[in-house]
Amino acid sequence: MPMNLEDKIRQLPTSPGVYLMRDGKGEIIYVGKARNLRQRVRTYFGATGDGRYHVRFLVAKVADIEVMLTDTEKEALLLENTLIKQHHPRYNLDLKDDKTYFSLRLDPREEFPRFSIVRKVPRDGARYFGPYSSATAARVVLRQITRMFPLRHYPLKACMARKRPCLYHQIGQCSAPCHGLISAADYALLAEGATLFLEGKGKQLVAEFKRRMAEAAGAMRYEEAARWRNLLSSIEVTVEKQKVVMRGGGDSDVVGYFRDGARLELALLFIRGGVLSGSRLFNLTWELDDAEGVASFLRQFYSGETFIPDEILLPLEIEAAGALAELLGEARGKKVAIARPQRGVKWELVKLAGKNAAAALRERDEAAASAEAVLEELRQRLLLSRLPQRIECYDISTIQGRHSVGSGVAFAGARPDKASYRRYRIRDVQGQDDFAMLAEVFSRRFREEKVAKEGLPDLVVVDGGIGQLNAALKIVTGLGLAGRFDLVSLAKSRTVRDAESDTIAKSGERVFLPGRKNPVVLRQNSAPLLLLAAIRDEAHRFAIEYHRTLRGKAGVTSAIEELPGIGAKRRTALLKHFGSLQRLLEASVEEIAGVEGMNRAAADKLHGSLHEV
Repeated sequence: MPMNLEDKIRQLPTSPGVYLMRDGKGEIIYVGKARNLRQRVRTYFGATGDGRYHVRFLVAKVADIEVMLTDTEKEALLLENTLIKQHHPRYNLDLKDDKTYFSLRLDPREEFPRFSIVRKVPRDGARYFGPYSSATAARVVLRQITRMFPLRHYPLKACMARKRPCLYHQIGQCSAPCHGLISAADYALLAEGATLFLEGKGKQLVAEFKRRMAEAAGAMRYEEAARWRNLLSSIEVTVEKQKVVMRGGGDSDVVGYFRDGARLELALLFIRGGVLSGSRLFNLTWELDDAEGVASFLRQFYSGETFIPDEILLPLEIEAAGALAELLGEARGKKVAIARPQRGVKWELVKLAGKNAAAALRERDEAAASAEAVLEELRQRLLLSRLPQRIECYDISTIQGRHSVGSGVAFAGARPDKASYRRYRIRDVQGQDDFAMLAEVFSRRFREEKVAKEGLPDLVVVDGGIGQLNAALKIVTGLGLAGRFDLVSLAKSRTVRDAESDTIAKSGERVFLPGRKNPVVLRQNSAPLLLLAAIRDEAHRFAIEYHRTLRGKAGVTSAIEELPGIGAKRRTALLKHFGSLQRLLEASVEEIAGVEGMNRAAADKLHGSLHEV
């Protein structure tokens, strides 16, 4: 270790702050925070310091250390988080969590509040429930809630514009406050009941509704008593199905982890109202201390608009837990506890989260081994020059040359790499010429600067037979890319009639290779063929989705662009708001008037023009 670095460490202050480790090129490779800077940094470089290989490897790269002092440990946490986001150091945890979470939102300040599904959880005073791992899961819960508590489904303005209550009222899933069929007080009681249910306070809710049913029956309000009875029936059935894991309710996030070298698998269990409502797994690369890895994960995970629970349960002690809890409490507006349980139900939940993390890492290894085997079989059967770790597939979608688009999808390790999906709007080809369109897509995907940035695939798949393959090969050769990746085409199965009988059979899907007239027929339903078909079908789906979007926008434009009073700004606003002609046709005058730049008169005129017979 250079003397100047030794001297610098010896002279570091003992106050809180952040330290930045730089390599010989001056690049920041690690950012950390400490309550006592000198003591913390010494743990890396002292004779009795951390002896693990990955820590020694980091230390060997450190050429200089810079520190920034703060007044408190909490300020050090904030500064560390800011610097990590700014510099993205090599050895800091990088939580690339592109998973979209969904929550249910209800704002009790609204007139006749309703639930909606949202992606973000801002601190806006509304009530949020979740998170749910997918929109589908959130919709399932929402459907369950509205069956028990008939709250409105649509914006109040749109509901009140209707001449009669909507279909949901007719099937008993909306109390129709827009048409005065329920009082504000009774509606508020339904909304409060729904929030109690989502908070896991089912028993409290049942007791309250039983009291109201008895009160209504005692006053001979039998219709009201029947409504409470029906509500109770559906609530009690659902409450019985819920497995309460923490008595007393409350919201908790439970963290478990499993470590294998530089791989850190984290499992997060979501306890909402005492009930286990979901989980989430994170596969991370982390080369330093376990406790610091967990702490770094928590700081990044809760730094956005993520729901913050009452408490976070951990499998180990982390440094600056108190400061982190204080920061999260300030963001949440209520106290947050961070604890490491030693016994009881909470300890069992932490153990369960750890088991989930270990199982997830094991499943990832098994899936990777299985994918490797499939790719190796594909390489052998198709005589590929290399293992097709990265496969790309391209497709064209057009109707008589109108709104023509191309799509490119990528699979890495036999799994979709959606961040690398690309859409291409055909610019230079007029009319129906699929080969020319494919040439335009290839020329844009494989231009020199694009290849330098994104690299080349190992295998490119085109949809079609030998003709499509030869055309693609000609395009690739013209671009100077012949031999730089493998190229095949996949032809769909076709119906074949036996000439000597009335039997009609379906041929298998066939793979064509360059320079070979006859196709390779892979065993139907074999893993390699299913992988190729999945990639081809995904490219087709992606192209059609984009084509449909363009057609929808064109339909809206053509329907409104010639109407008096609808200029470019209003047309753009209508396109952005409704997205398709069908949605615009279904919109009420009030909804159209609510679009930015529109008014009631223009909305009336547009609505009348769109619906004239």
